[in-house]
Amino acid sequence: MLKRIAILTLGLLFSAQFAVAAVYQVDPVHSQIGFSVDHLVIFKVSGTFDDYAGTVEADPGAQTLQSAQATIRTASINTREQKRDDHLRSADFFDAGNHPELTFVSKRVEGSADDITVYGDLTIRGTTREVALKGSFRGANTDPWGNQRAGFSASTVINRHDYGLRWNKALETGGVVVGDEVTIDLEIQAVAVTP
Repeated sequence: MLKRIAILTLGLLFSAQFAVAAVYQVDPVHSQIGFSVDHLVIFKVSGTFDDYAGTVEADPGAQTLQSAQATIRTASINTREQKRDDHLRSADFFDAGNHPELTFVSKRVEGSADDITVYGDLTIRGTTREVALKGSFRGANTDPWGNQRAGFSASTVINRHDYGLRWNKALETGGVVVGDEVTIDLEIQAVAVTP
């Protein structure tokens, strides 16, 4: 009898371990994909990508992620200046006509709570490099309409030259128009997908 109870208990624990993780769909209305880069040496230009979709497999009980993936429409770049945005969409930078999407696919996740690192492949302009997104699991709750939601924050720094974004101009006073390093900041709110 004790053996049967022990087996049943282990079975329930084993099932619970795999039942807590859920798939969440990124809510673009309550999320933000932002970036910033040095401009003219003395200032940082910031912007967002406004058209994207993604999913996250998360475990609220363990306060961690198991996987993440996203697709971002390159042409949705927005720095609040039309002429600059058009230049960023051109072949000098993202070449949105030939490379309409940026993608991220996770490979592994380490840590939990306020110390999570998501390693994955970031593809920009047809070039794929592994990046490490460092961030936190912000929590999970139920909204007033009964939807299960979870929040995540993460950031990373990439060198734009690694992805073929090499356009620049030298300044007479020294330095260049656009910095090499780009900081990417993610604020993600996602809704659990009903099976």
